[in-house]
Amino acid sequence: MFWRKQRAAIEGFHPLHRALVLEQGFSVSLPRDQWEPVIQSIARHEAAVKRRRWRITPRTTRVLVPMLRVLAADMPPEGTLSVALDMRGAKVPEKRGPERPVQVSRPILSMKEWFVFDPWLRMRAELRDGSVVELSVTDRIRHRKYKKRNPRGKVKYKHKTKTVQLVSVTRRLGKGASPRPPGTPPPRWVQVRVKDGNRFMIRASAKLAGPLKDDELRERILHVSTEPFRWTPPGAAASAAGRRTQ
Repeated sequence: MFWRKQRAAIEGFHPLHRALVLEQGFSVSLPRDQWEPVIQSIARHEAAVKRRRWRITPRTTRVLVPMLRVLAADMPPEGTLSVALDMRGAKVPEKRGPERPVQVSRPILSMKEWFVFDPWLRMRAELRDGSVVELSVTDRIRHRKYKKRNPRGKVKYKHKTKTVQLVSVTRRLGKGASPRPPGTPPPRWVQVRVKDGNRFMIRASAKLAGPLKDDELRERILHVSTEPFRWTPPGAAASAAGRRTQ
């Protein structure tokens, strides 16, 4: 009876919420206002689902939902917000790269190294000022498995990992926008590149030593996201929106 109630609760979720529970992800593009029912459905999850296999990762509520709200706040009602979410984790075989030998010195006898790339979040939003923002978060995990001889002559096998979280935010300005360099440089841990052309592009990226806790990761993502917006003067968004409605 208990499991039947849990299943019934899941069937009552929004289809995207249900896909997150049963398939651990989704990829879809929706108008801005159609994301609010998804957020409200996810908010009911903890109270409705108790079985471990149907729980959702805290990243959903602590990273995805806040970023949906932040992006939606700068979008017009007809703007499209696209999300590709993959919560299957880093153990999925296709995310693992090839192994390669690593040159070693004693007491290490041999070592193999491989990387796992887990691009678990991608978002794209059409903003009210005519610009487009694309955001991605990828976990890059380096694995090293090695054979080592200790001082007593015993051979041991060890496996170590190192995680780096890659955050990238790209903003393509609307046609006719007048960007200007910000008065102060970005933090040292944020790299910014610009590309001139028909639509001026600013890309901010960061490599974060991780894995960070979800709340800290969210704050770092928000920090990186502010950099592309420092290239347009205050009020420029409102002016651009006004020109389009005339």
